[in-house]
Amino acid sequence: MKRILLPLLVVTLSMGIQVRGADAQRVVPGTGTHIDYVGDTFEDTQWKFVQKGPKSSAEQDNQPRYPLGYSTNKRWFEGPERGYPDKLVVIPTPEYGLEGSEYALLIRTLNSGVPNRPSNSLQQDDLIVDCIARLGSAIPVSETPNCVVRVYLPPDYQWEDRTGPHFGFRTGCTTTTYKSTGGRFLSSSQATAEPYWPGMWIHYRRPADRKNGLAPAFIKVRGNRQGRDFHVKDVHQFGWWTLGMTLTPDGQVHYYAKPGVDPLTEEDHLTSQFPYGFRAEYFRTFFFNICNRDDGRTWSTPFVIDDPQLYLVKAARVQSIVERKLQAAEHATAKKSGGASAKQR
Repeated sequence: MKRILLPLLVVTLSMGIQVRGADAQRVVPGTGTHIDYVGDTFEDTQWKFVQKGPKSSAEQDNQPRYPLGYSTNKRWFEGPERGYPDKLVVIPTPEYGLEGSEYALLIRTLNSGVPNRPSNSLQQDDLIVDCIARLGSAIPVSETPNCVVRVYLPPDYQWEDRTGPHFGFRTGCTTTTYKSTGGRFLSSSQATAEPYWPGMWIHYRRPADRKNGLAPAFIKVRGNRQGRDFHVKDVHQFGWWTLGMTLTPDGQVHYYAKPGVDPLTEEDHLTSQFPYGFRAEYFRTFFFNICNRDDGRTWSTPFVIDDPQLYLVKAARVQSIVERKLQAAEHATAKKSGGASAKQR
């Protein structure tokens, strides 16, 4: 049966919250209330991404190039820092995907750097879930936001022939940092909202680089207290994987992954970190990175994602926001419909 994306709030049963001291609290991604107003199922075969090229590349040359690209269902947008992947197409769900899923999203990119200026070096594009605009605010970590996605890793022969990072699943967070200002005797401290982007990267090893039985791929986490990426899990089998992250009220980021599409459990915990030494205060969004050799000829590895989802353990505030937005949309539709009827009369 084909799934239809509806603007509903679906409550799921908790898979267990484990508290082991203030710095060891963990919540399995997929716990709490599913906020269906953000995320996607890709079951709409008319799904399209409107490319407003040339793409943004503010990270490389300070050129955000507005207006930004966006999906026709208004659930995704182009990142101003790096631009959108060149190929975003809804396709039939690869075999052994989520039960009931008929369609998923293929993601690839070719020109991942500055438009019309191949760098012949590793670059990346972003596909960002539009949480802020749809919900109207960031989410405090006191509400325990957590996100889950299923990712299809293609067969070995379809990967870009390059050892290194190929796919990223990340969150956008903010914390408060303090910077000293003034002189030696009249110094003060200025508070600043500091953005950062924890996540997981899937790395690939070319066959020539798999010496001594090394796995063909592995997962790295970004990052430790110094902000460095580090190895957490080998990937010995391709196909579907389930990835998830949780931000807990203590400001930690908790990372989970497993092969297959079954719900995550505590056994799938990889690590818990305070990336860069920060304690997260707000969750802003989650997003995906696609990397390739930016040479104008080499396409990135073809990844497929399905059902990227946001959950909240404490969801009352966001539920209220969504209900008001749905009521406003219904009112606007009714008003428009009434106006059209009047004109016809």
